[in-house]
Amino acid sequence: MSSLAPTLEAFFTDRLMRQQRASPNTVAAYRDTFRLLFGNIHEATGKTPAKLNLEDLDATTIASFLQHLEVARSNCVRTRNARLSAIHSFFEFAALRHPEHAGLIQRVLAIPEKRFDTAIVSYLTRPEVDALLASPDPTTWTGQRDRALLLLAVQTGLRVSEVAALRCQDVVLDSAPHVRCHGKGRKERCTPLTKETVGILRVWMRTRQSQPTDPLFPSRGSNRQLTRGAIWRLIVKYASVAADRCPSLASKNLTPHVLRHTAAMTLLESGVDLATIALWLGHANLQSTNIYLHADMALKERALARTTPANVRAGRYRPTDEVLAFLQGL
Repeated sequence: MSSLAPTLEAFFTDRLMRQQRASPNTVAAYRDTFRLLFGNIHEATGKTPAKLNLEDLDATTIASFLQHLEVARSNCVRTRNARLSAIHSFFEFAALRHPEHAGLIQRVLAIPEKRFDTAIVSYLTRPEVDALLASPDPTTWTGQRDRALLLLAVQTGLRVSEVAALRCQDVVLDSAPHVRCHGKGRKERCTPLTKETVGILRVWMRTRQSQPTDPLFPSRGSNRQLTRGAIWRLIVKYASVAADRCPSLASKNLTPHVLRHTAAMTLLESGVDLATIALWLGHANLQSTNIYLHADMALKERALARTTPANVRAGRYRPTDEVLAFLQGL
């Protein structure tokens, strides 16, 4: 067993789980990063993870792995940067246990995150939302579940992981109806529900006939919660169906996060301030919420209407008279 193995084990069990109390999602993301890294090294060198030493994870190897993520696995820059963040976290921990590798560690920590273009957020218009929600068949068990899931996601703006983790006891449909979730950063928040959402959820939970601790949205034929991938696939499926009713959906790459963006844009277009939207979505700061200002064209048009236009008259080019051009050229 190499010296890398106990350091890696201590990083996960002592640093992440015990000291930082990292969430299961964070631990899983870091775990997958090192599984991919070790697999890439094994493919390139033939070394198994148990035989790797810290010096095998030099800056050149890490840079090659990051390139592999973007080229071979077609990962986006955000994913590449997230993997690098996990590696940086491990090397910051390793610096305290292996001062003899200080130079190697500093070179790895010096690998920068890659900059990327930020696009305007994509969201659904009201007709597109209506077409999407009309796609599931409400006469079937699966259709009732999927319609309730889609409506809840569009109205509350919950992250896909938050929707997947919901239990029946997290939904309150009596006085002050709301849904309670444990969000990113271990923050618990409550989001109010509209009358329409309450009605759909009440029908679904009557069909569901479950215990309070059961998943709110289970997979068909079992009592296990839907995975994030399963929710992603059902959204894509219903978007394809809805495109026949609303052709504009065909040009949009519909993902669970687009439904979250839709909830935020609906609030913004209704005049809700950014601070409230940030609380609604569970954002840690307003900087994450400012992206919706860039997407709100109506807001920009109202700002333009308040400005004084420049005193410029429209003109048209007219060629110089041929005789005057001759005389001027003398």
